[in-house]
Amino acid sequence: MKTTPFTKYHIEAGAKMAPFAGYNMPIEFTGINDEHACVRERLGVFDVSHMGEIWVKGPKAEAFLQHVTSNNVAQLYDGKVQYSCFPNGKGGIVDDLLVYRINAETYLLVVNAANIEKDWNFLCAEAPAFGLTPGKELYNASDEIAQLAVQGPLAMKAIQKLVSEPVEDMEYYTFRKVDIAGIKDAILSITGYTGAGGCEIYVANEDADKLWKAVFEAGEEFGIKSIGLGARDTLRLEMGFCLYGNDIDDTTSPLEAGLGWITKFVDGKDFIDRDKMEALKAAGVKRKLVGFEMIDKGIPRHDYPIVDEQGRNIGRVTSGTMAPSLKKGVGMGYVETAFSKPGTEIFIEVRGRKLKAEVVKPPFYKK
Repeated sequence: MKTTPFTKYHIEAGAKMAPFAGYNMPIEFTGINDEHACVRERLGVFDVSHMGEIWVKGPKAEAFLQHVTSNNVAQLYDGKVQYSCFPNGKGGIVDDLLVYRINAETYLLVVNAANIEKDWNFLCAEAPAFGLTPGKELYNASDEIAQLAVQGPLAMKAIQKLVSEPVEDMEYYTFRKVDIAGIKDAILSITGYTGAGGCEIYVANEDADKLWKAVFEAGEEFGIKSIGLGARDTLRLEMGFCLYGNDIDDTTSPLEAGLGWITKFVDGKDFIDRDKMEALKAAGVKRKLVGFEMIDKGIPRHDYPIVDEQGRNIGRVTSGTMAPSLKKGVGMGYVETAFSKPGTEIFIEVRGRKLKAEVVKPPFYKK
């Protein structure tokens, strides 16, 4: 099982550890609800070094990315981040990812930990047509980069103490290369998976210890804590953010998943599955990923059936939890399109019981 440069700190802190995407990862430290509240109210640190990082370089980098991703890479400028997905050639999704434009010929792709090998193979298969050589213009740096997500309303106040230039007012989905705590050329990215504000910081593995110590020192006065993957999941779910493997996968179309906004049919963008997605858009999707809140008391869980009032199956739950900030059950799931309108009454089958829920438009948690 792989470790990250920060694993030792989690074990020292007494974290409950478990295997995740081939890594020994912290699931919780002081408890999911406690950690969740810490991020919503103050700030918390997530070890996300298990995520994958792939460089795409050279004069053909943009053309290559326009082909392998659904969003319009031409809209990016230096220092801009874009959410996107890799279409799989069969109408589904290989992975969702972030695209960072360093400059016109240098891009960084940040992909899900569980999909690093799959994504790499997918990119390598498409690279020759654009004259990109794996190991050269296409480079998998996943094992060389450490990443911390510092999230919460006080996160940037803490990080500002470590950086000489002003960073507190940086725009969402932008990034800069900065010197942070004496580490040169760290990537400071105003992104995250919590909806609580904050940033994600990328450094070389050899600088990981320095970064960890500096972040915890800077955040001490604000009540900083380590946060595990358990609270990462409840935080993202309160925002209605998709999790690959649950809400989206190789069998779901971006259009069904409500990701039409990252699927751009612009002139000259001949991306994989463009024809399939245009046909699906014209015909209309038969099912949609929706958010829902429980009306009856109960906790929806992955794969629970979704039924109508008569008990007819109309879909399934893809993600669900008891939302710590809302103190009620919330979830996401695919339903027949006729049941996808906000306000529609649906029922979740929980251990043979039919529990009432209502379709709502995420985010569930509103600041």
